Amino acid sequence: MAQRIGISGAGIGGLTAAIALQKMGKTVVLYEQAREFARVGADINLTPNAVRALDGLGVGDALRKTAARPTFRISRDGVTGEETSRIEMANAAQQKYGAPQLTMHRADLMTALENAVQPGSVQFKKRVKTVEQRDGKVHIGFEDGSQDTVDVLIGADGIHSSVRTALFGPEQPEFTGVVAYRAVVPTEKLAGLPDLDAFTKWWGTTPEVQIVTFPLNSGKDMFIFATIPQEGWNLESWTAPGDVSEFQSLYADFHPQARAFLDACDTVLKSALYVRDPLPKWFDGQCVLMGDACHPMMPFMAQGAGQAIEDGVVLARCLNDAQFATVPEALQAYQQARHERTAQIQIGSRGNNWLKAGTNADWVYAYDAWSVPLVAQT
Repeated sequence: MAQRIGISGAGIGGLTAAIALQKMGKTVVLYEQAREFARVGADINLTPNAVRALDGLGVGDALRKTAARPTFRISRDGVTGEETSRIEMANAAQQKYGAPQLTMHRADLMTALENAVQPGSVQFKKRVKTVEQRDGKVHIGFEDGSQDTVDVLIGADGIHSSVRTALFGPEQPEFTGVVAYRAVVPTEKLAGLPDLDAFTKWWGTTPEVQIVTFPLNSGKDMFIFATIPQEGWNLESWTAPGDVSEFQSLYADFHPQARAFLDACDTVLKSALYVRDPLPKWFDGQCVLMGDACHPMMPFMAQGAGQAIEDGVVLARCLNDAQFATVPEALQAYQQARHERTAQIQIGSRGNNWLKAGTNADWVYAYDAWSVPLVAQT
């Protein structure tokens, strides 16, 4: 079917798809707009469904060397401190779902994926500008004036996807009216606080208000993620340095144990949260979207990266499955296998009430991207 596959974007989703496809014997080239790979970002929270998918790529052992394994997923009332749910993770998740939850620095995940992709697969400083399909091929033009031709083009280039714009026209993501704060604090500064080895979500009085904490770097650090409504976002960048004092004051009514995490912060990043409605169609001809390019979601279910990882595995399986005679048939099967699940998680993430009182996590955590049925259209 497809001999040479191009992927726009060498982030988590793009690299996952590339590794899976290469393991299946496909020729893959990744086009990355950055000048080089760099250690950027802060946290990544990989729930069992994502870890199991990555284990199938052979990168799980590398991740476990630096990751923390939260003991529980705990919900607490942000004001009273009352515990409203506690789900056992760590070994219990391994036994129940076939993989644990892993929390780590995002760069550690990227490094593991970068080391697993075949050398020479990534072309840097390549941003897709034009996409033209003719004669069963995809002809790509880049902003630097260069060109390339592939059998399939995968848009794994995020919420600002150039591939999506080329396929379906320009559109703007919607500012949700919510901003997020992120910080990393050495665990030693938090001595005496309970459940430092767990993932804890402190729920505010409205769905937009929360504080989430979980361990990083084998438990040496704690990651703090907090959200709150804001009227608008006027900065050119989606992420900018935040004011620590302002950050701490916004959660003055929270329980003292929750505020103690904020009081330990020396620096904080502030970013705007954007979404799109579920995209009705993810592919056109020989071109297809994945991850944030087709289903960006709020972070409240911790599934943004996980769903991109699942996409990469399922898409690779479809492009390698002999039951699909043509690329469009394979891409249709991929969309059919993934659309309902990602839309449900998109919508659920906006509502932000999942697991507040111990709601069943199995439909998210038990999903196996390596075995989900792939069905041809009749």
